[in-house]
Amino acid sequence: MDFTHAGVTLELHQGDITNQPDIDAIVNAANAELRTGGGVAGAIHRAAGPELEEECQPLAPIRPGEAVITSGQQLPNPHVIHCLGPVYGQDEPSDELLADAYRNGLARAEEAGLSSIAFPALSTGAFGYPMEAAAKVAFRTVLEAMPSLENVETIRFVLFGDRAYEVHEQILAGLKTQQILNE
Repeated sequence: MDFTHAGVTLELHQGDITNQPDIDAIVNAANAELRTGGGVAGAIHRAAGPELEEECQPLAPIRPGEAVITSGQQLPNPHVIHCLGPVYGQDEPSDELLADAYRNGLARAEEAGLSSIAFPALSTGAFGYPMEAAAKVAFRTVLEAMPSLENVETIRFVLFGDRAYEVHEQILAGLKTQQILNE
């Protein structure tokens, strides 16, 4: 599913975020210490090699909502943007912190002059953020940011598993309909 707004294309893909060779930066659902972990962080660190964690260490720790950028090391992508989403029910206000993580991820891509970025569903794994609520925050934040982007032309959400893809597809379709009705 693709959607274009303000000259920026928003894409939904189901698959492995470490296998997006046509994207300038993939986003790591990072932990505060920017270390190898489980889920998305583990997959990215394994694919990038141990040099990624070494490059991350001087940048750690980061706080919920923050984002930092590194090289992609052994990934097919030149960059990794590490975003720390909130732990649901612990880091508050969770919706604002999650929106900040997406905004700051886009800001790092803009600052680096990148034309494409791929996000996972931040905070929805081990951090426990409910998938539907997180998708609403993610898409509203990204759609709001799209008109101000100067470099980023493609924003891809790479979703792992059928359920994650279906939830995001449903939320995006609803937001697209709402936007059309408001124009």
